[in-house]
Amino acid sequence: MKKVAMILFLGILLFVTACGQSEKGSSNAGNGDGELTVGIIQHVEHPSLDQATQGFKDALTESGLKINFEEENAQNDVKNNQSIAQKFVGDKVDLIFANATPSAQAVVNETSDIPIVFTSVTDPVGADLVESMENPGGNVTGTSDSNPEAIPSTVQLIKDMGYSTIGTVYNAGEQNSVTQVEQLKEVANDLGLTVEEANVSTSADVKQAAESLVGKVDVFYVITDNTVVSALESVMQVSEQEKLPLFVGELDSVKRGGFAAYGFSYYDIGYEAGEKAIQILKGEKEPSELPATFPQNLVLEINEEAASKMGVELTDELKEKATIVQTEQQD
Repeated sequence: MKKVAMILFLGILLFVTACGQSEKGSSNAGNGDGELTVGIIQHVEHPSLDQATQGFKDALTESGLKINFEEENAQNDVKNNQSIAQKFVGDKVDLIFANATPSAQAVVNETSDIPIVFTSVTDPVGADLVESMENPGGNVTGTSDSNPEAIPSTVQLIKDMGYSTIGTVYNAGEQNSVTQVEQLKEVANDLGLTVEEANVSTSADVKQAAESLVGKVDVFYVITDNTVVSALESVMQVSEQEKLPLFVGELDSVKRGGFAAYGFSYYDIGYEAGEKAIQILKGEKEPSELPATFPQNLVLEINEEAASKMGVELTDELKEKATIVQTEQQD
């Protein structure tokens, strides 16, 4: 009888231990063969966001982890963001990478359990993604695309070049854009410059909005607004035709044909977001333990070809402080 009881006890003990090990590994179990599933949601297709996604994927690929990427693009549609977020939650992916503010907000609204890592978000706190940059809280962390000195440096450059009125086109439905325009107006006011605004809802509205500012402004300044950047060529066309220099908010936009930007590499902030994801997927850190971070290494780039098309004469002083680039052929 004692022997039977002992066998039963050992059987129960083995069962409980096995269940405990199964539960312990379930959070990063992937699909049974050690492969992890990472959902990628990108708000819209344009070079900067594409580079951020590539940086994120490269970081994870180089980590040695076995990753299955499920990639979705919301095509600049809020409802698509919501549907994709719901799909990832339903699929019970191991981690969600959200590229741009609308995508990040969508996934945060759908889950408080699945780890979320964002990038290309201008104001993570204002967008209600994290409690603070230093202590994100909850299941979310990531990298911002807002260097605090980018807008002030750009406005100072505009003033130094002798311009006084800045025209900006943006989508007021993007919280990141509202934050940037508020900063732009504040900095411009402090330096004695004025800002004229034109609002858009879709990329199809961008050219008409830019044209509405002609005769009112000396330059255009396109911030990192997803809607406008995805249709940047529309603003470039007006800039070249009217000889209005086009200042932009990201280096990729300079290579597309914008005149100048103080910026950083979106690939780098995507890669850094990937490094955070690696720590989470390996079980080394929770998202709440990883501070959200700002981009570093702010540099000035000027497109010499765009300068010529927009009627800007580059001084020796300007050439000395900037990296001179040419327009890259777009696919």
